[in-house]
Amino acid sequence: MWNAAMWGGISGSAVLIGALAAMFIPIRKKIIGYIMAFGTGVLIGAAAYELLGDSLNSGGVIPTSIGFVAGAFIFTFFNYIVSKKGAAERKRSEQKVAASGGIAIFIGTIMDAIPESIMIGASLLEGQSVSFLLVIAIFISNIPEGLSSTAGMKDNGYSKQKILILWIAVLAISTFASWSGYFFLDGASEAVMASIAAFAGGGIIAMVASTMMPEAYDDSGSTTGLITSLGLLVSLLLNNFS
Repeated sequence: MWNAAMWGGISGSAVLIGALAAMFIPIRKKIIGYIMAFGTGVLIGAAAYELLGDSLNSGGVIPTSIGFVAGAFIFTFFNYIVSKKGAAERKRSEQKVAASGGIAIFIGTIMDAIPESIMIGASLLEGQSVSFLLVIAIFISNIPEGLSSTAGMKDNGYSKQKILILWIAVLAISTFASWSGYFFLDGASEAVMASIAAFAGGGIIAMVASTMMPEAYDDSGSTTGLITSLGLLVSLLLNNFS
């Protein structure tokens, strides 16, 4: 059970690492775009191979389809709400954060992190071994989120202390969500597990398409497709050897 919390904390710590890097190390916008493009590819692969593939094999087409569509729809709905409040470009380093935008970015980041962290915890239920593909994919994708969002908030007057408090809270929530995925899903039926995995997969794909890919392209330009493809290849290799 505590392994679930530990792995959730490890994946969520990347946001804090990215935030610290943005505060103390000058990082070019294009480098952030490269990292985000690579993380996009890895996340797409993790959602396809680890979440949707396993969901389809264990639960069948109907639970997988229902969960996937529900995850994509709910993420899109809440993403629309927080975007209206100032978090539409929460992964963009040159964003203009409104007065209430910091909290909106915080809520949007939690919305990105919770389904991912729950599935890290749930992955321990099957073989008592965490899905390293999920952990690596989430870790890589969280680094540019911490980098870009922190750069945007810092440029708009948010203190380092306030930014750190927000990201530490995200880390704590990611840890708790991973622990919850293990604790509350223990004993769940295969259909339920399949639906939840597909739900997380739908949310991740919707998040990648609506927030990560546009910002990655804006930052890294025409090389985005190549770097994303390499990330997907790495995801495939990790899935094959894990």
